[in-house]
Amino acid sequence: MDRLDREILGILQQDARISYRDLGVRVGLSANAAADRVRRMLRDGVIRGFTVIVDPAADTRGGLVVFIDLTLRPDTTNEEFEQRVAGLPGITEVVHVTGEYDYLVRARAADPAALDALLRRLKRETGVAQSSTRLALRAAQRPPSGPNTA
Repeated sequence: MDRLDREILGILQQDARISYRDLGVRVGLSANAAADRVRRMLRDGVIRGFTVIVDPAADTRGGLVVFIDLTLRPDTTNEEFEQRVAGLPGITEVVHVTGEYDYLVRARAADPAALDALLRRLKRETGVAQSSTRLALRAAQRPPSGPNTA
């Protein structure tokens, strides 16, 4: 995997339904060249199914994949939080959930120091009152592939 492959993966993680034309425009390739790279990553098992699944074992970017449960401060609205968190680096998914916490955030951090910096920014800049962080060790089970891919 090279820099373009990693850039394509990042875009697909945000929008797995993006057209090859739009994907190519975003990374500076033709639609055919972008499609070829996606097909190769599908063939190599880096991408599986309609929803893009990046297996930490196949992902050469390294670093930590983390899941962060967050509780917002009472003075922070969901809309404010979602707007503020959108610009933070390393965040790959934000899900509003039921239960003890308000949100589940999936993120990538280069190392423990980068994770610490991300957690501090979440509390300082986005209205988070409390967090609980878990590290992904490996993908134990993969979702089944659907008929549609990338």
